[in-house]
Amino acid sequence: MNYRQRAQGGFAAIAALFLVVVLAALGGFMLTFSSAQQLTSAQDVQGSRAYWAARAGLEWAVVAIPPAGLATLNACTVTGPPASIDGFTIFISDCTKATYADTGVTSGVAPTAIFRITVTAWTGTVGSVGYAERSVTASVER
Repeated sequence: MNYRQRAQGGFAAIAALFLVVVLAALGGFMLTFSSAQQLTSAQDVQGSRAYWAARAGLEWAVVAIPPAGLATLNACTVTGPPASIDGFTIFISDCTKATYADTGVTSGVAPTAIFRITVTAWTGTVGSVGYAERSVTASVER
């Protein structure tokens, strides 16, 4: 009878070791999953901030378009804002002008100009975790 008790003594240690390894793996997975969630949430916030910085840059560009009737209306001469917005670099990547005339309405009326403006805002360096970039486009009639 003494022999049977001694033979079964090591089985509990193997089961306990297996349980510790499984719980450690589960804890590691939970830690990795939590870090990924926090990183994704931070990137989402940065993307939203980049969008609103691009919108602010677009509003600045729309106001910078000269009023109708000025000689400078012949070209799209809008440049970027003088400073970054909330840490985001603002770049006017596209500013094109098209003209059309309302035929048949009133003769002698100057053609209407349509400006298409695209503004991009970004922060960080491409490929880094903190990089965020957004672009917005608007058409303005003058």
